Amino acid sequence: MNKLILSMALTLAALCALPGQGDAAEIGKSQTILRNGEFPTAKGSDQFFTGSVRVEQLYPANNDMRSSVGVVTFEPGARSNWHIHPVGQALLVTSGVGLTQEWGKPIQVIRAGDVVICPVNVKHWHGAAPNSAMTHISICEEKEPGKVVVWMEKVTDEQYNAR
Repeated sequence: MNKLILSMALTLAALCALPGQGDAAEIGKSQTILRNGEFPTAKGSDQFFTGSVRVEQLYPANNDMRSSVGVVTFEPGARSNWHIHPVGQALLVTSGVGLTQEWGKPIQVIRAGDVVICPVNVKHWHGAAPNSAMTHISICEEKEPGKVVVWMEKVTDEQYNAR
């Protein structure tokens, strides 16, 4: 598990690197520490998810970095709707076994330690495998205020089971 945590920490560091940015003293800002337990957790909306999904918003996109990070847990069989991200998305699978699919391509199995890069505007879905929960960290960025994802139609049972 330590290799997994180190790998994910290095991935997050690489994704968050901002070349050419000054240090905090140069730009007049300081770090913010969000303590464990302070993050709002909510049931994933039935409008955007099928099955039991829990979303823990680590921080929203209304910040200077325009990024947002959340921890999403899908119970067995749960999944997102089809959707796209105007600036792409990175998923860091932290536990369990999941599934993901791009429109028109076969379903892929994802496991703890896998990193899924969802390119800009590629229609896809992700969720848990039928017999396993799956948790991932989702990293997105806003293209314009309030736009990190464009939700589409539900993934049908037929689509989900087409393996």
